[in-house]
Amino acid sequence: MSQYMLILHEKPSDFAGLSAEEIQAVIMEYVVWRNKVEAAGKYVGSNKLADEGGRHMSLVNGKLRVIDGPYTEAREVIGGYFLVEAASYDEAVAIASDCPHLKYGGRIEVRQTEHTG
Repeated sequence: MSQYMLILHEKPSDFAGLSAEEIQAVIMEYVVWRNKVEAAGKYVGSNKLADEGGRHMSLVNGKLRVIDGPYTEAREVIGGYFLVEAASYDEAVAIASDCPHLKYGGRIEVRQTEHTG
């Protein structure tokens, strides 16, 4: 059994304009979906990324460069991820296929992970 990361891509505007009650209802849809995946024995873990944007790091001419993010020109951000166990990409895609994220205009990238010990 392999592990797959379901990376949740979204546009900053995907959830804009929703009331606090609507946001809570959306969160509950994710909880119900996660509980279903967990009940099937496929759930490994998940997290929503903080809204503050993080830091972008690179080496420039041998010196560490750290920039606050996100960039204003970004049309899409990663909102979070789920880590699931599946026998194949097809099974991982099937697990992701009814994630509420798709319903709200988001995109899910499915990537197999490698255990590096």
